[in-house]
Amino acid sequence: MKLTLLAAASIALFSCSPAQQKPETSAQKVQYTPEQIAAESAKANAFFDRIFDENIERSPEYQAYMGIQKNNDKWDDITDEFAQQGRDIKQKELAALKSDINYAALNEQTRLSYDLMQEQLTREIADFSWRFHNYPVNQMFGLQSNIPSFLINVHPIHGESDAMAYTARLVKVEALLDQLISNLKTRQDMGIVPPKFVFDHVIRDAQNISSDSTIIDDFVRKVEALDDVEDDKKQQLIHDAKQAIEQHLVPGYNKLIAYLTGLKQQATTDDGVWKFPNGDAFYANRIKYYTSTDLTPEQVHQIGLDEVARIHDEMRGIMQQVGFDGSLQDFFTYMREDEQFYLPNTDAGREQYLTQAKELVDVIKSRLDELFITKPKADMIVKRVEPFREKSAGKAFYNQPAPDGSRPGTYYANLYNMAEMPTYQMKALAYHEGIPGHHMQIAIAQELTGIPKFRKFGHYSAYIEGWGLYSEFTPKEMGLYDDPYDDFGRLAMELWRACRLVVDTGIHYKHWTREQGLDYYVQNTPNPEGDAVKMVERHIVMPGQATAYKIGMLKILELRKKAKQALGDQFDIREYHDQVLKNGALPLNVLEAQIDKWITTKKPA
Repeated sequence: MKLTLLAAASIALFSCSPAQQKPETSAQKVQYTPEQIAAESAKANAFFDRIFDENIERSPEYQAYMGIQKNNDKWDDITDEFAQQGRDIKQKELAALKSDINYAALNEQTRLSYDLMQEQLTREIADFSWRFHNYPVNQMFGLQSNIPSFLINVHPIHGESDAMAYTARLVKVEALLDQLISNLKTRQDMGIVPPKFVFDHVIRDAQNISSDSTIIDDFVRKVEALDDVEDDKKQQLIHDAKQAIEQHLVPGYNKLIAYLTGLKQQATTDDGVWKFPNGDAFYANRIKYYTSTDLTPEQVHQIGLDEVARIHDEMRGIMQQVGFDGSLQDFFTYMREDEQFYLPNTDAGREQYLTQAKELVDVIKSRLDELFITKPKADMIVKRVEPFREKSAGKAFYNQPAPDGSRPGTYYANLYNMAEMPTYQMKALAYHEGIPGHHMQIAIAQELTGIPKFRKFGHYSAYIEGWGLYSEFTPKEMGLYDDPYDDFGRLAMELWRACRLVVDTGIHYKHWTREQGLDYYVQNTPNPEGDAVKMVERHIVMPGQATAYKIGMLKILELRKKAKQALGDQFDIREYHDQVLKNGALPLNVLEAQIDKWITTKKPA
């Protein structure tokens, strides 16, 4: 039987509600005093924060993302031995959670934290068996490009010690890449080798990094800006960094390039993870992980097909509005090829794009009171993706602000090829990656008070990306898509996410080839072929991830509709958004439970 869109999304949420996840003990029947509840809740929150802090202690890189100036001369340990230690720690943490915390004596907010911590630890322990089912070197987020990106964007130099720590990291790149090669060899022995196309991207990235001046230019710029360091010392610091690059970074990258060049000979053109050991089970696991639902790959595929058909119909309405005569595919061609929708592929064109994107962000900032009660303190900036990674990086993405305020949130636009950045998608892209999208959700979560740290920085893809896609839609209700072509751009981006449901499941579940995925995008969307190539290649190296966007958006819209129907005139969109955002990122089933509680509390008797 064919499932309707929202019915499929509704019936397939994780079967265990928060209330069902709690441990059953006889103590639940005991009545606790407010003082006892406050004490046990404080004990639990201290436990949660201790777990979070201990996990951060194991990751120098995450410490840097958090703005913590500690271990900033080190990289993360990526050996399997270290990963196994992490699994053992999580098993002990889960056992301690169940034995040391009295669930029945917790307040409501802390019970939610308990449920989320238990779900997270249980999932991470169970998923440990899949730790090799991935490509740690790939064109999207591979370690070969993360190293310079991290140094340039995350490692600050505020003084001499920071500069020396930067150089220490340069020295240790070689050992880090040795660990990476060891991990790749383990996967090679298991038959987990990236498809052929991946190698051209990653080998080129590695060659660029080892041969160009991007890293040393960044180091010199940061060191030269230091006011309290003598010129002679600055020159010594720069000399040491150059020596570290020549003696350690370049040899490390050369070893990686040599290994990847040899491994490429074993690569095939089979693109789906069905080729992995137990690949079908792994893909089902990824769908569940990224969507936080019990939807099957077949159901996700069908939802995608249904949504593509619906959005195509809305696009035909835009065609009538602008007086276009022809088929939908003709209109797609027109939108791809007409020069009025593209800025010049020049530095001036790129600067114009950034200027207009910043103006769009400023406009939506000025109207946030219409959508939100709670607003973040952290600022957001718009930047171009750096040249060293723009050829293989995605179209746009967001980096979270540092919790201490030392680094703003950043919306990155990839302006490598302006023919892939149509102006009619500029609004929707800025709303998704920036405001009211990822920046609002992530910055608000980081600034929440009264909840443990792990919830402030939690990551549930369907919630986070669902909010981003939902945020493309809400400005339409504010009249901000006043140009029908901009509204077409919004629909085009929503269509893109619907097609992702079809193509991701097509490649990894239905054994589609890379070419079949490309054909589907080209035939069903107005995006240029370059977008389709990047997206299909992203599906291949990030199985299941792209399904989170549409599934999450559908749930947020479904819950909003439910609240509107239940509350009538008492429904306030600002209050609804507060309810969605006030607990940090959540699995979709937990989000639904929270919205249901709000409706019950607010609904008149």
